[in-house]
Amino acid sequence: MAGLHDPFTVGGLTVPNRIVMAPMTRTASPGGVPGPDAAEYYARRAAHQVGLIITEGTYVDRPAAGAYDNVPHFYGEQSLAGWSHVVNRVHASGGRIIPQLWHSGAARLTPEPPADVPSGIGLDGAELGRAMTQQDIDDTVAAFAEAAATAERLGFDGVEVHGAHGYLIDNFLWSVTNRRTDRYGGDPASRARFGAEVVRAVRAAVSPGFPVFFRLSQWKVGQYEACTAQSPDELAGLLEPLADAGVDVFHGSTRRYWQPEFEGSGLNLAGWARKLTGRPTVTVGSVGMEQQYGEGDFASGFTGPSGVTGIDELIARLERDEFDLVAVGRSLLANPDWAALALRGELSRAVPYDPSVLQSLS
Repeated sequence: MAGLHDPFTVGGLTVPNRIVMAPMTRTASPGGVPGPDAAEYYARRAAHQVGLIITEGTYVDRPAAGAYDNVPHFYGEQSLAGWSHVVNRVHASGGRIIPQLWHSGAARLTPEPPADVPSGIGLDGAELGRAMTQQDIDDTVAAFAEAAATAERLGFDGVEVHGAHGYLIDNFLWSVTNRRTDRYGGDPASRARFGAEVVRAVRAAVSPGFPVFFRLSQWKVGQYEACTAQSPDELAGLLEPLADAGVDVFHGSTRRYWQPEFEGSGLNLAGWARKLTGRPTVTVGSVGMEQQYGEGDFASGFTGPSGVTGIDELIARLERDEFDLVAVGRSLLANPDWAALALRGELSRAVPYDPSVLQSLS
């Protein structure tokens, strides 16, 4: 049975404990360039014993990938120089770090319709943009693969493919946004084909021991009741092609880690992904937070203020091998030393999260 202090190894990556920094969009990279402040932001948490850092989402080199201003790019000389500095600072602080590779698809706040969506349908089921052509699909797959190869060249310790929250890969997985009648639409395995092609291309572009994570979710941006898989069988149909394509670790994004995913079992999304695929998994969702993600004002980004809670249930689930790693979000924004406090059993010293920290992150 795994404990919070235990090391974890996947491929050529070993992390010293089970605590992961969750990817959180900061919109703090003007022109798509992560600056020295980003390097300090990540390095500070690495120095305080976060086992693995997953960066904020970073756009692959595809014109339609970006939907938000000031999100870092994973292409272009200046942006890659910025990421190289981030990696070096994190490693110098004793940490491990992987970038989250992102294409925003139908989930966007800009008024322009997206150029890349599976079926010309938005998250609300209304017409939006246009259906991707085969050339669009091929070019996007190639962009993810190129970004993964770049991540390894820059010295990152792995990559995470963003396939959650109503973004492009999730648009293919979800039947509401995927109405295609070709080989990319229809049953779960067909809806997973695009994501599997991305993973397979990423896997081929990097060394065999370079780990590939894949983030998935049921909920979408602004649509917390959305459900990609209605049953364990449907979830298996979506995940098995991804696992076969080369996913090493699934990252099950939920709003509340303790809530069961399906009736008849206490397993959450990460627990089910582990059970169905045999792959290691990451859990996430309101860890250490009194106020649960999604309560309050969505426009605030990470909702309202929250008190601090313990993690006894989380540790019990980890020790039952329901999942392998624990991702922490808002708690790590308010407390860069949260991992060190958790490992010492001193979370009573943690300060509450408040959205105001987003204005002065360091």
